[in-house]
Amino acid sequence: MSLIFALAGNQNCGKTTLFNQLTGSHQHVGNFPGVTVERKEGQIKDHPGNTVVDLPGIYSLSPYTAEEVVTRDFLLRDKPDAIINIVAATNIERNLYLTLQLMELRMPMVLALNMMDEVTKSGGSIDVLALSRELGIDVVPIVASRGEGIHELVDRAIAVAQEKRLPARQDFCTGEVHKAIHAISHIIEDHAREAGVPLRFAATKLVEGDEPMLQTLNIHEGDVEIIRHIVCDMEQALGTDREAALADMRYEYITALVAKTVVKPQATAEQQRSLKIDQVLTHKYFSIPIFLGVMLLIFWLTFSVIGGTLSDWMGVGIERLTTLVENALVAARVSPVLRSLIIDGAFAGVGSVLSFLPIIVVLFFFLSMLEDSGYMARVAFVMDSLLRKIGLSGRSFVPMLIGFGCSVPAVMATRTLPGERDKRMTILLIPFMSCSAKLPIYAVFSAAFFPDYSGLVMMALYIFGIITGILAGLLLKNTVFRGNPVPFVMELPAYRLPGLQSTLLHMWQKAKDFIVRAFTIIFVASIAVWLLQSLDFGFNMVSDGSESMLAAMGRWIAPVFAPLGFGNWQSVAALITGLCAKETVVSTFIQLTGATGTAELAAALPGFFTPLQATSFLVFTLLYMPCVAAMAAVRREMGSGLKALGLMVFQTGIAWIMAFLVYTAGLALGL
Repeated sequence: MSLIFALAGNQNCGKTTLFNQLTGSHQHVGNFPGVTVERKEGQIKDHPGNTVVDLPGIYSLSPYTAEEVVTRDFLLRDKPDAIINIVAATNIERNLYLTLQLMELRMPMVLALNMMDEVTKSGGSIDVLALSRELGIDVVPIVASRGEGIHELVDRAIAVAQEKRLPARQDFCTGEVHKAIHAISHIIEDHAREAGVPLRFAATKLVEGDEPMLQTLNIHEGDVEIIRHIVCDMEQALGTDREAALADMRYEYITALVAKTVVKPQATAEQQRSLKIDQVLTHKYFSIPIFLGVMLLIFWLTFSVIGGTLSDWMGVGIERLTTLVENALVAARVSPVLRSLIIDGAFAGVGSVLSFLPIIVVLFFFLSMLEDSGYMARVAFVMDSLLRKIGLSGRSFVPMLIGFGCSVPAVMATRTLPGERDKRMTILLIPFMSCSAKLPIYAVFSAAFFPDYSGLVMMALYIFGIITGILAGLLLKNTVFRGNPVPFVMELPAYRLPGLQSTLLHMWQKAKDFIVRAFTIIFVASIAVWLLQSLDFGFNMVSDGSESMLAAMGRWIAPVFAPLGFGNWQSVAALITGLCAKETVVSTFIQLTGATGTAELAAALPGFFTPLQATSFLVFTLLYMPCVAAMAAVRREMGSGLKALGLMVFQTGIAWIMAFLVYTAGLALGL
């Protein structure tokens, strides 16, 4: 029998860690809220055919955020066989608020009580049997990070689903709220049955004033008016509004339940340590300089110490392999044209990009460490006050942070933002966060023009992109996106040592994505560049690349970039191919210069640029429109090709202006 389980819980309760334990899938485990953007599925280990669906982390089933809507829609429409509700034992009172709402859905359900080791270590305890008896559902203590209790949890969940064992109780209310819920239940009973919505859940949602539920039930206007009177009487009797009345009712029950079943621990060692660390890392004045210092250290280690050295070694290996293949082709008497296609096209393009793989992996090793430790959640908290000045909240920091890796998942991550205004504005600003695909460009140009300051140049480019994003945000806030951002509430997780498995999985995912891009998009782009560089418009082979189709197209567009200092056709051709994938800017230059690797390219670039012109080119590549894959993601999320086109024009226009200002200022200073 195939069963489907919904995995639901608050943010930062260990839900994704449990999902990895249940499925053995290679999901990344983050330590900041909002890591689960879309629902993910996986087969339960040792139980083939049984599927668990990892739903976004939420705090309630009210349809206010994208995460809540995704979770609620899945539970009501897809109707899984059972719910696995994961609860953080260290913060049980807040977590149980969602549990009570899930129980109102009248579905088979098991409660996974996570982080029990931290509770016992700090002197606390939970009477699991009493908690199970009071709630009327199975409760299983687990430690998801170490895999403890997972087998029992799976066995209990399968048994509950197969037996269709519903929660033994779902009525926790008293007093005026009790009267209102039961009065409304009598009115909507037929409507709820017809709509296939659990009666108790529907009634509580109407008490809250849930408009989507009102539309789902299709209630007559007369009954709607009666419901309004019932809720109004409840509010007057309690002296509070409808949502506060329901929240008070639930927390009143939870408080009594916890008093019976939980011996509250002292602050855990992790919490005490986190408070002391936060006095420094979230300091009003020191937090941002510390963050910049941490990032500068990471860039120095990545580009000048570890990643740079490994990249050089890999580059040497690729060059030797290229030489071996070329000699083999010559020995096999392969035609010069085909040999050029393989060596100058495929090997030069793909090989030059692959040599930067160590830099990508090392950078994301450090970023994963920061994320899993809990530090990135603090950065989002600190950034909230700054982001509010440009019309956004700290919640937008998470998609922007993902943008430093790749703009495609960053744009998709905006689905978690609660307001359409915040979502669209964040999408417009994400491309200013320099994605990892641009790292090969920075590395080659830094080696060519600023070899002694590579790490500093990288850091400067990232900061320049952020500053430009801030200026663009201020422009948007005072023109297109007037108004205030949605309020930002965030739970700061305790600092923890990053898990080695999680960090290695994150590194592997980034390496795999990079390798896939190298052998798909970049491979195709490299072949296309070779063809455009080798043929004229009559499709005749040319001996001089300046007579090729690529050169002609570059010359047509070059005057647009002349004011920026790089009006040569080679630079323009590289920028055009960069629209497929930013890494192809480097592979195009290698093909155009005839270099056999990045070291030779770095030596050849001063023949095309002065240091000032190179700086202008770097600024433009930093800021101009993202790749076609990112633009496709923008079109999907904004629901309009015209809006995506607007982003392209907006982004590239700002890139041109900033590069022009940098170049003009450099000339004025005599650089």
